[in-house]
Amino acid sequence: MSRPDSNPGVRFPPPLIFALGLGAGLTLEYFLASLPLLDPTRAWWLDLHAAAFGAVAIWLLGSALGGFKRKGTDPRPWRKDSALVVEGIYRHTRNPMYLGMALAYAAVTLACNSLWPLLTLVPVLLLVRYYVIAREERYLAALFGEAYRDYCRQVRRWF
Repeated sequence: MSRPDSNPGVRFPPPLIFALGLGAGLTLEYFLASLPLLDPTRAWWLDLHAAAFGAVAIWLLGSALGGFKRKGTDPRPWRKDSALVVEGIYRHTRNPMYLGMALAYAAVTLACNSLWPLLTLVPVLLLVRYYVIAREERYLAALFGEAYRDYCRQVRRWF
């Protein structure tokens, strides 16, 4: 059996992927054409949902980071993992941090009342799924073996 790599091989920080996608969407909104989600007179509805999405995002990110801290392992995907985190929020989703980042992104989009950033979220999620998560899953399967494969059978990737 070959020795697992020292890290998943993710070289581009996932929060930066989300930030660049959001920036691209807001840039399109500013320079190309304004595409509001709702009439500005009804924007209070979007603000309410943005606040809810933001609160859930903060909770997911905090819970996920707390799980890593309790296990004493580094959450950054370009670092070596020392423990498999399967407790807490990780009992319900294998990727609570990426889910939290996506919800934070959606919260900003709703608060800005703009369709463009929502449209750029699609390629961001595809990039995270196939560039980041796929590499992490291969790495964790090589590092933790059957324990990780059992975890994958029990817990869904997103929700």
